Amino acid sequence: MDYLHNFIFGIYPYIALAVFLLGSLVRFDREQYSWRSESSQLLHRGSLRLGSTLFHVGVLGLFFGHAVGLLTPVAVWDALGVSHQAKQMVAMVAGGAMGSLCLIGILVLLARRFGSERLRAITTARDKLVLGWILVALSLGLASIFVSASHTDGHVMVQLMTWAQHVVTFRQDAAGFLVDVPLVFKLHLFMGMSLFLIFPFTRLVHVWSGFGAAGYLRRAWQLVRVR
Repeated sequence: MDYLHNFIFGIYPYIALAVFLLGSLVRFDREQYSWRSESSQLLHRGSLRLGSTLFHVGVLGLFFGHAVGLLTPVAVWDALGVSHQAKQMVAMVAGGAMGSLCLIGILVLLARRFGSERLRAITTARDKLVLGWILVALSLGLASIFVSASHTDGHVMVQLMTWAQHVVTFRQDAAGFLVDVPLVFKLHLFMGMSLFLIFPFTRLVHVWSGFGAAGYLRRAWQLVRVR
């Protein structure tokens, strides 16, 4: 179990990150025609706008919230006078709000996709995998809020921050900070890291284009003209 723990939280993050970066590069170089979001609006519009908007707002909020929350050194928060308890409460409230938006959005999109015979017919195994994976990872993240509510001293949050910062700075002792962390956090981290692993092989690669385009946030909604 010690070896498995050290592998998942000490070595696996680098494997997932390497596949994420190199896999995306190889796919862009070799399969540019598959580099798209594969919009299904032409087949069935339904609740696409509502579900997509809620999902993307939630995902962006969670992404930047996790990045700032996990990768900002504890010393910076201490220097700003933000206590561990206060930071944990902010993380719980903001994460709960963005996570709820994302959950509602993905449930709307799932209902739309699997409620339409035409959409079910074009849904690939990779689509099912990534949708299911995001749903499970998101559910675990929301479940961790209830666990966090039982210990509001911020100790576990600091452990998670320290682990993430040791991983990105290539320090070997990262896995040790998660030994006594509740299981729901470990499962959430594993599912999150694995999402980066499967990223290059799914339609998620279109995210790169979004971040790479200067006008991404100001882009017009896709227009589809009906006869």
